[in-house]
Amino acid sequence: MNAKVPLMNIIFVLIPIAILFVIIAGVVFFWAIRSEQFEDLDRQGSNILFDEEQPAHKPVKPADHDPQP
Repeated sequence: MNAKVPLMNIIFVLIPIAILFVIIAGVVFFWAIRSEQFEDLDRQGSNILFDEEQPAHKPVKPADHDPQP
């Protein structure tokens, strides 16, 4: 009968840990809202569909090599 007593004690550890996780998730969520992380969600998804106006780098010309003798 004493075997059930230690199993119930784990609840006193798990409940505060679960509450801590909920608080951390809430803080991160409200930080993301305040820092405007959720503004304009469609723009980044549609940017991949369009080409860039100018290439990010210039094409490299192959160097002129002297013919091997």
